[in-house]
Amino acid sequence: MRTERMTDEFDDFARGLQTQILEETRKAYGQVAFERWLKPLHVGTIGKPDGYAMVSASCGDTMEIFLRFAGERVKEATFQTNGCGASIVCGSFAAELSIGKNPDEIALITGETILRIVGDLPLGHGAKKAQA
Repeated sequence: MRTERMTDEFDDFARGLQTQILEETRKAYGQVAFERWLKPLHVGTIGKPDGYAMVSASCGDTMEIFLRFAGERVKEATFQTNGCGASIVCGSFAAELSIGKNPDEIALITGETILRIVGDLPLGHGAKKAQA
């Protein structure tokens, strides 16, 4: 009985802690970025991509963007990062914003473009990496 009660207490503690962390993250990131962090889109790699870029930040985080074109327009875009939640959010939006665009239009996607969609992010650096 004692072990079962301790397990229940620990489970309750863990659930409460997880709820608190998620709520604090939602407040820090804002609703749009929080939802994208929970369920990022366009994650992964593309074998033999038509376009590829990788940047590394001074903190050691990397961001990779993979593009597949159909004619002059991006048909598929994905990203991969070993960075923080902000990097995941920004990589996801950078890939999404690239789809359907030509190279000149992609060059206009900046960190500021992404931040206008998601709002300010903690440490704001993810948007700069996604811009590459």
